[in-house]
Amino acid sequence: MRLVTVVSALALALTASSALAQAPAPQTATAAKASAAPYSVAKTDIGTLLDDPAVKAVLAKRVPELVQNDEIDMARGMTLADVQQYAPDMLTEKALADIDADLAKLPGK
Repeated sequence: MRLVTVVSALALALTASSALAQAPAPQTATAAKASAAPYSVAKTDIGTLLDDPAVKAVLAKRVPELVQNDEIDMARGMTLADVQQYAPDMLTEKALADIDADLAKLPGK
């Protein structure tokens, strides 16, 4: 009778272990925040960024000459990372990283 109890407990433990192994790993707080960021300089087009007032404020703070440019509407379908090649002095790697950091702080939509 004691052997049956041990075997049952072992079977229960193996079942639980198997279920845990198949369960998705919990996200870290950083990963959850990163996945919640709705905007990115590499993936979000400029038109979408400019259409959100909170994001436009970030861009006005970080790259005011871009936001105030009369021809910015011609680039609405491009990303900031795409435009970097045309304005490398304004859209440096640091500037893009700073904008991405600010965008990550915005509340999710």
